[in-house]
Amino acid sequence: MTQVENPMVRPYHEESTHWGIDACGDEILYGDVIYEFPDGEIVLEENIRQYLTENLGAIRKIAE
Repeated sequence: MTQVENPMVRPYHEESTHWGIDACGDEILYGDVIYEFPDGEIVLEENIRQYLTENLGAIRKIAE
């Protein structure tokens, strides 16, 4: 017999995990690693390279 959950009842652990949006436009969830800059910008760890190059003009190079 298959049990069907009542969609009107949400367990406590299914509350929203949305924390915000980072400077690159990606959703931040509670528990994500973020970087906060002095100007208030917030960037997800996985977007930090993109943020540095596109927003701050950093150039990625290989030391030779």
